[in-house]
Amino acid sequence: MPDPTLFRVVAGSPEPIYRQLIAQVRRCVAGGQLMAGDELPSVRDLAQALAVNPMTVSKAFGLLEAEGLVTRRRGLAMVIAEQHGRAQPAADRIDLLRPTLERAAAEARQLQLPPSQALALFKTLLNEQEGH
Repeated sequence: MPDPTLFRVVAGSPEPIYRQLIAQVRRCVAGGQLMAGDELPSVRDLAQALAVNPMTVSKAFGLLEAEGLVTRRRGLAMVIAEQHGRAQPAADRIDLLRPTLERAAAEARQLQLPPSQALALFKTLLNEQEGH
């Protein structure tokens, strides 16, 4: 079962927490971090780890189930659905990242940051160790 710390939420984000969770699960599946048959943390464990309402996690998991990304098993943890047995092609993963980068580029322009500084910051963030 994946560690609940695989997921993170930003409480002050304009994007609702349940949507943040959905996007993170999608990205983990697309990138191959979560694959078919991998169990998700329980609603209770994930809610506790993220300090959010369990109903928020439950809503995210329910929507992921409705789109076929996860499968509910009675009395057991939810798992990644069988059709997601490998990472998606790089082009598909880039498509998932593009909206985030478009927002970041717009903010950099609004802040009147030179592209070289914005790219240097992005490179630094990419290279930072997890957990910092």
